[in-house]
Amino acid sequence: MSQLLQKIRACRVCENDLPLGPRPIVQGHSEARLLIVGQAPGLLVHQTGIPWNDASGDRLREWLGLSPDIFYNPKLVALMPVGFCYPGRAKSGDAPPRKECYDLWHKRLVSYLKNIRLTLLVGNYAQGKYLKTEAKTNATETIRCWRDFLPKYVPLPHPSPRNNVWLHKNPWFEKDMVLEIRESVIKSLLK
Repeated sequence: MSQLLQKIRACRVCENDLPLGPRPIVQGHSEARLLIVGQAPGLLVHQTGIPWNDASGDRLREWLGLSPDIFYNPKLVALMPVGFCYPGRAKSGDAPPRKECYDLWHKRLVSYLKNIRLTLLVGNYAQGKYLKTEAKTNATETIRCWRDFLPKYVPLPHPSPRNNVWLHKNPWFEKDMVLEIRESVIKSLLK
């Protein structure tokens, strides 16, 4: 697995299409029990090289009840975005993740993660890639029906501050769902 992670981190397939150049961000280990599939690294994550090292990551760790020590322990938590590199800006936020990463690396990386007990799908892009036709008619319904995807997946909204409007319109998520998800996450990490 370490060789595969080295190959991913050295990937330059879409180098000419990335505004800041490639810097694939990924964390994993064959012993990991929780997989978090996100969207793509943001600018701060690109600059630091640390996954979820921004306001979105702070909120995600809060939702999950995970300290940075646990979250950043690759023997417990694997972190894999749909697109491994910062895709640049779009009109309203970051551009969508590059499509090449999923096709090139996801199945290969997941094949090494044999101890994963739960996969969190953070945001529309992750849900689209992993749930495919099982997803509901929209993101809100997919998240609301999260139990339908157990025991393998839990769809989550993106924790970005840009998603505050969605969180405000859907208070049930933080009021009810977060506590249950936190329990599922803790169970997946226990031996």
